[in-house]
Amino acid sequence: MAMTPMGILGILFLLLAIYCGTDPFKQSAISEFPDFEAYKVDMPSWGLVPTVRDKDNLLQKSEIKFLNQVQGPESMAFDPLGRGPYTGVADGRILFWDGEKWKDFAHTSSNRSELCNPKPSPLSYLPNEHICGRPLGLRFDKNTDDLYIADAYLGLFKVGPEGGLATSLVTEAEGVPLRFTNDLDIDDEGNIYFTDSSSKYQRRNFMQLIFSSENSGRLLKYNPRTKETTVLMRNLQFPNGVSLSKDGSFLVFCEGCSGRLLKYWLKGEKAGTSEVFAILPGFPDNVRTNKDGEFWVAIYYRRFMYSHILGLYPKLRKFILKLPFSTKIQYLLQVRGKHALVVKYSPEGKLLQVLEDSEGKVVRAVSEVEERDGKLWLGSVLMPFVAVYNLT
Repeated sequence: MAMTPMGILGILFLLLAIYCGTDPFKQSAISEFPDFEAYKVDMPSWGLVPTVRDKDNLLQKSEIKFLNQVQGPESMAFDPLGRGPYTGVADGRILFWDGEKWKDFAHTSSNRSELCNPKPSPLSYLPNEHICGRPLGLRFDKNTDDLYIADAYLGLFKVGPEGGLATSLVTEAEGVPLRFTNDLDIDDEGNIYFTDSSSKYQRRNFMQLIFSSENSGRLLKYNPRTKETTVLMRNLQFPNGVSLSKDGSFLVFCEGCSGRLLKYWLKGEKAGTSEVFAILPGFPDNVRTNKDGEFWVAIYYRRFMYSHILGLYPKLRKFILKLPFSTKIQYLLQVRGKHALVVKYSPEGKLLQVLEDSEGKVVRAVSEVEERDGKLWLGSVLMPFVAVYNLT
């Protein structure tokens, strides 16, 4: 008896389900992670995701600086005297622009070797980042001139104005190692607030962290006087950038997988509690406060329906991830290419401004926005340059 089209489809679907259930050829994006689990993302309603666009693609007017002089300048910092920028790059160094050239300023790893020598692209360093170090968030303490560094693999560090090998401050909290230290900020008393994006995945597996959306991320506080580290929030899905409000009464931090800014109160009746500050248009990286107390957020990619649905249905996501597609292909299905998007929020959480290069013609993959003297300094963990956009 001839088989019906529906019967053929049923058999094909059954074979596909068996394939995805067993992954026999180990060609999927998660084949090297036998304990991989997909988690439901605490997604906002689709109708709340901002859709405002910069139709003029104003970031295309940015100036590209230091092309091929810096690899993956993720974070931008200026010292209390206004010098800089300082930036951490893919080979593990923190560099300082002295107005004429880049100089080596500091490093976090004491085990640097020829493995850390220059390579063709920022991603080329991933296999050795745990050896060379990978500085991400940078902040200066305006009272001491010390530079604090969030190294993705090695933890929280500081280095004095003279630079050199930075001093390790925190490598674990509550007995759990810091596996993906990401960003930080400093209050007027010198306390450091920082994020550990995951207790399971390190930065070199950031794609699997995005695929999984597991919730072992933490927001922490380090007291330099007592040398105590406190976990302020836990069970976070890829916490990333963190920045204090202008008056220091609260901080905001990015939760990547859910695409939102969370507010954590530091002072007042609500101290120690948190709430949603803003729903973001996509997957965020760092957040920085400007002189007016507004918050600039770098958006790595816009949220769209495919990634939204996969966030809500982890079993479907895991099924798709077991298909014989490479990690890069699965990642691009979620990211949809390289583009640039930065957004500004008021101190109350109102969306004020959207700037983008939707085609990635000039600027791509922005990881941080530092506003200074009427200009936006745009860092990127992936690009070999710094972009500067003139606000005036």
